[in-house]
Amino acid sequence: MNKFGLINDDYSDIINLEHHVSSKHEKMSISNRAFQFAPFAALTGYSDAIDETVRTTDEMLIIDDNLKCIIDQKLNYIKLNILRYRLLGISQYIIDPEREYTNLANALKGTLLKIGPNSDTYINIFDIRRESIENGEKGFLASKIIKLIGFFNLIFGELNEEEKGLIEEKIIITYKKKGINFNDKTLYKNIDKKIFKNSQDMPLLEDFYNELGKDERTKKFQIKLIPFVKGSLSFFNNYTNVKINNKLIVADVYELGEENLKYGMYLFTELFWDKIKENRKEKKAIYLDEIWRLIGVTSNKEVAGFVYKIFKTIRKYGGSAVAVTQDISDLFSLEDGRFGTSILNNSSIKSFFALEEENIKILKKYSNISEKEEIEIKTLKRGEALLFVGDNHVLAEIKSFPYEDEIINKGEEKIKNEWAFCRSKFRK
Repeated sequence: MNKFGLINDDYSDIINLEHHVSSKHEKMSISNRAFQFAPFAALTGYSDAIDETVRTTDEMLIIDDNLKCIIDQKLNYIKLNILRYRLLGISQYIIDPEREYTNLANALKGTLLKIGPNSDTYINIFDIRRESIENGEKGFLASKIIKLIGFFNLIFGELNEEEKGLIEEKIIITYKKKGINFNDKTLYKNIDKKIFKNSQDMPLLEDFYNELGKDERTKKFQIKLIPFVKGSLSFFNNYTNVKINNKLIVADVYELGEENLKYGMYLFTELFWDKIKENRKEKKAIYLDEIWRLIGVTSNKEVAGFVYKIFKTIRKYGGSAVAVTQDISDLFSLEDGRFGTSILNNSSIKSFFALEEENIKILKKYSNISEKEEIEIKTLKRGEALLFVGDNHVLAEIKSFPYEDEIINKGEEKIKNEWAFCRSKFRK
């Protein structure tokens, strides 16, 4: 293990270092030192408006405009949160459609999962995982079918009820040929020893593709699956070969291209959600950047409903969910904004960066911002945000320390050095 090892090592590389005392700057107070590692305590005005019980984030929504300087602010805000959660040992799962978190993940010794034509990372959409159902509950296959209908809705376009019935029938047949049915015992290799089946025991997308081709009513859907089985997206047709055993996981779907990002985002969201449910006692967070791709007009109500369920229920699993968007109109574009509004209303903390007039009008339609806050959002300066925390609306300045800025904004080698320094400060 080198000196930039994982956070849960024995700190032998830094624990005996001499404590640095600045000759230029006064020693920071204990409370301010603690604030460095409370994810939101560095927001000016925050502590006056929120009592201690609200400080633990349940769900967060971050909204800003698609302007470079604003995007940089959003990224810094999220990366700062990731860094501080990493120091606190909180498990984090990040959906990264724009390849914006790679350097940070590498420097903090996280795991980077890439899916695309140039990647050897595979995840089988037909996997049924033991953690997908909690102990004492039933319905592995029934639960999976609902998720698969949402996924195939993304590929096939909006399905009517008859088509959904046909797709479900073929899914059931596909699993049946692998010895899996609605009896949960069929998901176990050895029911007495509680040995659950793995990815190699599950169907592949190609098995489903073949079933579609046997029925004249479903051949039109088989044609749409050709790229996923025999063409440019055939990496979706493989057994899962990744393990999630790191407390910082970044899912890079950038190589999928604009039209296909939603498939990868949904695939990883389902994978991460199963992992989140595995242990209620462990603290964790999931970040859905460009969430509009999963709950906007390019998605469907099954997928959007699944994402909304995450925001509605994640706190009972000891987790928090962070939604990020630059496209406000798209956020509310599916079913007259039903899903975007639901996530907005279920977010404990809402962070608004500077917005243009048109987007402020859209936001006002779906939230309770006042005229004064409309003006504030429009005129926010760099480093400022308007936070909604419960009924409290706080104009906040987002602050980070110099060594945090180095970790967030500099090259990978520089980040590694500052990360070691940051960890040493945390230990002091």
